Amino acid sequence: MTTTTALILLAVGLAIIAGLAAYAFTLWQEVRRRRAFRQDELHRAHENCLTNLEIVASSLLQEQVDVTEGAWRCKLLLDILDPSLIERPGFQAFGEVYSRTQHLHTHSARKQLAPRDRMREDRERLEIEAEWRQPILAAAEEVIRFRRSWPDGLH
Repeated sequence: MTTTTALILLAVGLAIIAGLAAYAFTLWQEVRRRRAFRQDELHRAHENCLTNLEIVASSLLQEQVDVTEGAWRCKLLLDILDPSLIERPGFQAFGEVYSRTQHLHTHSARKQLAPRDRMREDRERLEIEAEWRQPILAAAEEVIRFRRSWPDGLH
């Protein structure tokens, strides 16, 4: 092998390595961009959940939504944010009402019930709401405090 051939092969090899390095750098930048985008999306999703949680809690406190529906919505939004949040003492009432009422029919399934069964479920729901009204309203106030303590999301 002549020196010229060796230099040509060396130059081709270096060009290939440089091309692969440039491609790897481009891929690395794309991964960083996608990570940043995903973090931004997650942050926005948490902010939306926190805002919706505050709206539902305020609606509960202003009696614009019934206790069962408000408890369900708060519980589900807390689960979306962080499933461990429902274990906080201030939020446990949401989980309790949810677990006591999740067997009740809603929407079209409720409409298909016989009037007697619908009345029985309404009576059960109203009993649970009467028992848990004050704890749910206290939990709604806790949600408002929670949201205002962390205005930029969860830490």
